[in-house]
Amino acid sequence: MRLFRRIGVVLVTLVLLVSINVSAQGPNGIVLAQTQTQPVAQAKTQAAAATADSVDMAKLQSDLKTAQDKLKDWPNLGRYHDADAQVEPPAAGENRVVFMGDSITDGWGRKYGKFFPGKSYINRGISGQTTPQMLIRFRPDVIALKPKVVVILAGTNDLAGNTGPSRIEAIEDNLTSMSELAKANGIHVVLASLLPVCDYIKPQTNRRSPEQIVALNDWMKDYAAKNGLGYLDYYSAMLDDKKVLNQNMTYDGLHPNDAGYEIMGPLAEKAIASALRGAPPAHKTASKRTHAERSSKKGGGM
Repeated sequence: MRLFRRIGVVLVTLVLLVSINVSAQGPNGIVLAQTQTQPVAQAKTQAAAATADSVDMAKLQSDLKTAQDKLKDWPNLGRYHDADAQVEPPAAGENRVVFMGDSITDGWGRKYGKFFPGKSYINRGISGQTTPQMLIRFRPDVIALKPKVVVILAGTNDLAGNTGPSRIEAIEDNLTSMSELAKANGIHVVLASLLPVCDYIKPQTNRRSPEQIVALNDWMKDYAAKNGLGYLDYYSAMLDDKKVLNQNMTYDGLHPNDAGYEIMGPLAEKAIASALRGAPPAHKTASKRTHAERSSKKGGGM
């Protein structure tokens, strides 16, 4: 009887082993291996998801810090704070010039082109800036440096909405305020036209309407003539036969390359020389357009 019981136990055990093996195998007998690899695959998927989450979190933290830093110093007064402090008072007979602007000024001599070697010219451009930001930093970055001339190139980022929606009239007001501040401090003003843009390399006209660029340039030219300021026409010199920015003068359809700055340099020199030859700026408030004139202007909204 014991022998039969032992045989029975062995048979039952064999049956169970066979059934377990069959259930663990597929038609090709490889399901067991697959079931063993499933936890590994799941672990890899979870690890990849965790890595992606970690990257996303790191980016969010970086973006948050950038936003917080910008809120703390919205006009970016800190960018040139130390450099401004090191600028010595102008020497006798020094024709110091400050270039106030955005990335097109900021990149001049730092990314492309040569920034007037041997000249007493100071670059105070900050990439991405709009006219309200420049107006706030106009005293420390321009007036405090005591130049004879300031060249202001600003407004294209306002049109693009870099610091929120803007109206052409608001851009004009900020340019007027900068001009008045300069004249009140005996500084000759040169208003530089906005450069044209093109879509040859990447879309640009969707954010900076060519019609609005022309309208703002027309206003600057008229305002300069009425108030004894210099007007620097980069725009006309950089157009191609299709009336957009010449592709050979830009690397992205917005900013100049070496060839673009080669065109701009002599034009700036000529405008500066003309400003220096002019009479000392009058210490009076420049005239502004009346409300009726503003209302009659077409195409001025953003």
